[in-house]
Amino acid sequence: MATQSSLPQSIHEFTVKGNDVNLGIYKGKVLLIVNVASQCGLTNSNYTELTQLYEKYKDQGLEILAFPCNQFGSQEPGTIEEIQNFVCTRFKAEYPVFDKVEVNGPNTAPIYKYMKSVKGSLFGDNIKWNFSKFLVDKEGQIVDRYAPTTSPLSIEKDIKKLLGKA
Repeated sequence: MATQSSLPQSIHEFTVKGNDVNLGIYKGKVLLIVNVASQCGLTNSNYTELTQLYEKYKDQGLEILAFPCNQFGSQEPGTIEEIQNFVCTRFKAEYPVFDKVEVNGPNTAPIYKYMKSVKGSLFGDNIKWNFSKFLVDKEGQIVDRYAPTTSPLSIEKDIKKLLGKA
């Protein structure tokens, strides 16, 4: 049985796949963590708005961390290279797109296990679909969780508050 002190205390304690990035490099940044897909009905609006938010706030301390996931309707079938090319070419995304992850089930990525344990949803812990969003403060604490249908631009006021710009 794990003791309370052995459990992660923040997002900054995780290393994620995709050049094994230690999320500690984002200390002092506000993070919007999103499970993404290239062939979802929500793809165009979400990627467009995520890019708009990133362009507007990247110099003020916002980072968007995208985690491709193929668990919902097989809507992210490509390789990581194909996914990154799609996102960067079509949506001019400059934020990191990490390796594909699973967000539910026995192979859930550790970061998603942690985020879901901290911020369950009204319908349980499972991620319901592509483009679920977690907002993380500068100390690595999960502040809020948003449904896939929540427009990234509608989260702007919460981001500004965490950036100290509200």
